[in-house]
Amino acid sequence: MVSVRLLLLSVALLLCGCLGTQGGNVLVFPGEYSHWLNMRVILEELVERNHSVTVLVSTASPSINFSRPESFGFKVYDVPFEKQDWQALNEDFIKWWLNESQNASMLQLGLWIRDLLQKMNVLTVNMCKSMFNNEELLESLRQSKFDALLSDPMFPCSDLIADALDLPLIFSLRFSFGMVIERQCAQVPAPSSYVPSPELPYTDKMSFFERVHNFVTYTFCDVFMNVHLLTTMDTLYSEIKGSPTRFCELMGKADIWLIRTYWDIEYPRPFLPNFKFVGGLHCKPAKPLSEDMEEFVQSSGDDGIVVFSLGSMVKNLTTERGNTVATALGRIPQKVLWRYSGEKPETLAPNTRVYEWIPQNDLLGHPKTKAFITHGGTNGLYEAIYHGVPMVGIPLFADQSVNVMHMKTKGAAVVMDFNKMTSDDLTEGLNSVINDPSYKENMMRLSSLHHDQPMKPLDTAVFWIEFVMRNKGAKHLRVESHNLTWYQYHCLDVTAALLSVVALFIIVSVKTCTFCFRKSKARQKTE
Repeated sequence: MVSVRLLLLSVALLLCGCLGTQGGNVLVFPGEYSHWLNMRVILEELVERNHSVTVLVSTASPSINFSRPESFGFKVYDVPFEKQDWQALNEDFIKWWLNESQNASMLQLGLWIRDLLQKMNVLTVNMCKSMFNNEELLESLRQSKFDALLSDPMFPCSDLIADALDLPLIFSLRFSFGMVIERQCAQVPAPSSYVPSPELPYTDKMSFFERVHNFVTYTFCDVFMNVHLLTTMDTLYSEIKGSPTRFCELMGKADIWLIRTYWDIEYPRPFLPNFKFVGGLHCKPAKPLSEDMEEFVQSSGDDGIVVFSLGSMVKNLTTERGNTVATALGRIPQKVLWRYSGEKPETLAPNTRVYEWIPQNDLLGHPKTKAFITHGGTNGLYEAIYHGVPMVGIPLFADQSVNVMHMKTKGAAVVMDFNKMTSDDLTEGLNSVINDPSYKENMMRLSSLHHDQPMKPLDTAVFWIEFVMRNKGAKHLRVESHNLTWYQYHCLDVTAALLSVVALFIIVSVKTCTFCFRKSKARQKTE
């Protein structure tokens, strides 16, 4: 009996030892704001699965509180600017976009984007140089013996860090401007005939003129971004590497790309084996609300509630816009929970409560929730899909327009123009989404598709991160097009060779026929 117990104890200790050695060591290069919130879920799950996680963050990070105790660790490095610099840039961006961009011409919009990129470039260049000029930091990272680097390419240079440390690289993203990074750096095919540019409100079924618009947009994005990369990032990367280096060359070395959407909202399109879709990885069942909030929700009776949030970056509205929204909310019978930290609107009605923060996922999962008013950020979008709540979309910037447009084409949302909508428009949109059963039915269909997956999105994301660590990369999933020149990729050399053969055949044939004709004619004359 004693020997059996000793045997069982030995097996248990052996298993514990095996489990302890399976943990990997992951370095993380995060994004900011909602990007960070999404990635943080992955990091917590990695820690839960016995992996060590270290987040590389600058002292000027505007949204990552690295002094807060976490299950993972932080590696903090100094940069020659302050957190206020990022915040001022964000505030200027939001103010211009919300108040002036709607009346701007394409030229003005292009110039503004160029100026924004230049300002961001100053900050990101300083971030990159601060990392690579810090020998103590680099040596510390080398000594840590990481197994992989997980990055959100919201900011550049994570690929440079992966290259310097010789680490497999995993990206987590939604999409880039004009999908330039995916198309040119990752070699993802995107035929303009049925793959709409993210900047356009089109589906995969486009008319002739829409395809023309789409083709021109892709071309503009390619030219614009290539000029920007050539004049800024390629120069920076070459300087840091000490040899001519292209931005796309290093980004294209990524082993796995975790895309933060899924085929519940995406239109079918070609993708590569190292692209994995993990949309909604942060979603989870709703938890109980606080006593005070639950009491307010229950007071709505059969009418239910509406949840309203414009995300973490938009904290304030103009007086006119705030009153427009508050007036509309006061006209519906539902109770409204509005995440808003600006000045309280004068027209705020008794049915509306304003909170600086709301448990959005828990509210969307509450049985009394009838609709979700949202800016269309990917995180909130997938929480609505997860819980089956139809939406009123008020997109502001970035990926939000394409997100809510996809929901509209799926019949699960009404879309509003933030700067042009009136109180009547918002009230009418809310009433449509709440009272027309087709919106709820379509959203429940999307929710069913989202849940009907072989693995949960979070499990998928973690599996591929662990896969990369186990196999020291996933280069076998990268297509050979990374090693082809542009003319080889488009088979222009093959086309030229074939045309040369055809041309040679035609020339020889013509010469032969001409020679034979002359010989025949000469013979006839002699006869």
